[in-house]
Amino acid sequence: MLLTLELLNTADADAFVQLLAGTYEHSPWVAQAAAAARPFASLAGLKLALAGAVREAGRSQQLALLRAHPELAGKAAASQSLTAESTQEQASAGLSHCSAEELQRIGQLNADYAAKFGWPFILAVRGPRRLGLSRAEIIATFERRLGLTADLELAECLRNVHRIAEIRLNDKFGLSPDMGNQVWDWAESLAVHSDPGFKENGELTVTYLSAAHQACAAQLRQWMTQDCGFDEVSIDAVGNVVGLYRAQQAGAQRLLTGSHYDTVRRAGKYDGRLGVLVTMLCVRELHASGRRLPFDLEVIAFAEEEGQRYKASFLSASALTGNFDAAWLDELDAEGVAMRSAMQAAGLPGDIASIQALRRDPARYLGFVELHIEQGPVLTELDLPLGVVTSINGSMRYLGEVQGLAAHAGTTPMGRRLDAACAVAELILYVEQRAGTHKDQVVGTVGMLEVPAGSINVIPGRCRFSLDLRASTDAARDALDADVRAALAVICQRRGLQWTLTPTMKADAAPSDARWQARWEAAVAAQGLPVHRLPSGAGHDAMMLHRSLPQAMLFVRGGNGGISHNPLEQVSNDDAELAVRAFQTLLDNLAKEAA
Repeated sequence: MLLTLELLNTADADAFVQLLAGTYEHSPWVAQAAAAARPFASLAGLKLALAGAVREAGRSQQLALLRAHPELAGKAAASQSLTAESTQEQASAGLSHCSAEELQRIGQLNADYAAKFGWPFILAVRGPRRLGLSRAEIIATFERRLGLTADLELAECLRNVHRIAEIRLNDKFGLSPDMGNQVWDWAESLAVHSDPGFKENGELTVTYLSAAHQACAAQLRQWMTQDCGFDEVSIDAVGNVVGLYRAQQAGAQRLLTGSHYDTVRRAGKYDGRLGVLVTMLCVRELHASGRRLPFDLEVIAFAEEEGQRYKASFLSASALTGNFDAAWLDELDAEGVAMRSAMQAAGLPGDIASIQALRRDPARYLGFVELHIEQGPVLTELDLPLGVVTSINGSMRYLGEVQGLAAHAGTTPMGRRLDAACAVAELILYVEQRAGTHKDQVVGTVGMLEVPAGSINVIPGRCRFSLDLRASTDAARDALDADVRAALAVICQRRGLQWTLTPTMKADAAPSDARWQARWEAAVAAQGLPVHRLPSGAGHDAMMLHRSLPQAMLFVRGGNGGISHNPLEQVSNDDAELAVRAFQTLLDNLAKEAA
């Protein structure tokens, strides 16, 4: 018999626990603790209540829950004494058919893990798509997580326990996140395109107007045209893929949405792209049902947001607001290729007039909404699949260089050195200290560091570095910026060094529009979830559109502790499903407002 929320909500306490038997391995206390949260408005709400019961339990109960799980491909599997659920899960990943070498490796990892942590390694082996992880993926994850600290690994194990429970609950309810599966599958298909030097190593890198970038644009255009039913699809003068789904009547206002499809180097598969794919799927569902909205829906896959090939960032969104700087066309990449030439090689006009023509008239638009992976740990630590963004932090970026004097490392006394790298190291520590003690959400990062022509026995005469400063308000950002630049001047003066800082980006903080934020909040609440509000520390296309249009964002939880800009970046099919449903709810509610 399949479970229903009505059955769970009306069952007595003992029956409630029995109905959820097997969801959490040999741990009926989880369901007992969650029963008090009834009635549940949605399956997502039930999952959250169960996870909350574990989160609120003491560490001893959490450890008991972990120890109730069997080792992967361990003695319980060999003796066929696993629960039915665990047997199915381990079999789905092929753990019942390990080679002798794989069994030996997993056995050693189990032993090393138990010695370090004192509980069994727990991994949701059916994976983010429920297709089952490969044995190679399982072993690689095992090896990576063996290097974590006890607290970090405890949290990761509990998150995997909840994912296991989520999949088991889906089975009990007979539900499949089909829309989430489609988003996940599209993301996988798009990730086959990667730049040379990375693709060969199985790494994802898609920089602006590279061959892989153009292949992604062509694929998105094809899906929008052939699979989703957009009325118009085009690639504009900066490489944006623009899809338009027309309203019931001509001349209606438009809702603008989308995100970017370029990536950082060695990227994950969901940063930016999730917001494109979810909105594409919403159009597909509208078209399949023959439904039109009282407003046009314009979906843009922005061609550039990450600033990886050229110094300019958000150049695609800037074109839509009329803020594209003509000087950017003459910027050179690392190979000496001007942006103008790269555009023309990709079949784009490469002239400022064509780009200026992309500017959108704010009077035609209702606003801009963007859906994005959180790129941080907040939602995953709260076991929340969705969160509503209150503001996007303002930021400043620089490329800097300190100049000293290269000299012999053995013959130059310590007090006579003009060490450029030491000055930058001192600056890095200052940035860490200054940002870390500020009351506002303030962060500072030196992400790139280079000693040109450095040698093991030469004092660094030059040191190049990047500087990324962010804060939740423009005032806090500007104060951080002023303090860091003053500190650099003091450090270099004291050490007798010269320095330069070249600004590469300045983005003002972008508070969410109150009405659009409320619409996202209503969409989240409609999924039976509590509304959690949080700022975005990362920059997004929305912060550029903020210059012209009211904007608001929805965050989707990321797996693997919320890591992003990393191959470990992950989104589950269930969370992608909720993201689609939340976006559909926003569209439905907006349609009711317009009626």
